[in-house]
Amino acid sequence: MAHALPNAATPATAPERPNRPDLATDAIRSAREDLAACFRMAARNGFEEGICNHFSAVVPGHDDLFIVNPYGYAFREITASKLLICDFHGNVVDGDGTPEATAFYIHAEVHKRVPRAKVAFHTHMPYATALSMTEGEPLVWAGQTALKFYGRTLVDSAYNGLALDHAEGARIAEAVGDADIIFMKHHGVMVLAPTIAEAWDDLYYLERAAEVQVLAMATGRKVLPVAPEIAQATYEQMREGDAESARLHLQSIRRQMDAEEPQYRL
Repeated sequence: MAHALPNAATPATAPERPNRPDLATDAIRSAREDLAACFRMAARNGFEEGICNHFSAVVPGHDDLFIVNPYGYAFREITASKLLICDFHGNVVDGDGTPEATAFYIHAEVHKRVPRAKVAFHTHMPYATALSMTEGEPLVWAGQTALKFYGRTLVDSAYNGLALDHAEGARIAEAVGDADIIFMKHHGVMVLAPTIAEAWDDLYYLERAAEVQVLAMATGRKVLPVAPEIAQATYEQMREGDAESARLHLQSIRRQMDAEEPQYRL
């Protein structure tokens, strides 16, 4: 299901140039390691699909470049040094290999057209994807975990097959509006966030919220939503400490990876 970029649009390694950006900073190294840890933990949780799906982050200090996983590697194989740095024009500025086609077309356009989206995580994780395939709104606001996302979601209903060109990537980017969580109809989900920690936190809890909703629906009994005013109030309670909770969540992931899969740092 993953697709290499067509030859005409395959990113090439950018030629050496005198003004080549410094990509060896501590901030960039930290971002690479954070992303690699997220890939590994996503694999543990079953969020990936083969060698498909992709995480990206704007390069710290360089708003015209983004970090993304290379084509051909499962999430559990990703290390900090395997990650690519690309520009929005199709050049691999740093790293060996190329991004998967839909990874490039979706993420380049999202980061270019939605400046607040410093980080974009796209997966076909099973429970959230299952809800993207159903009639009506994906989340029914019946579980407390789901209320973390109250008022933050959007359904992109215009499924057009694979995103294999800039036009479809641009359409997706334009469709997201102010949403942080995009249910891509018949496809999967995308999480947009200002930091890697917040993207991971949202991705993790989104799948947990979807999982318990699917289990509740499977009982055949009516799933009862929370009253809108309570849902809004609960969301506001959660939002107040969300960024710090996300930071601590990512630190927890890093500690687990340091103890059990330290090669993610390589």
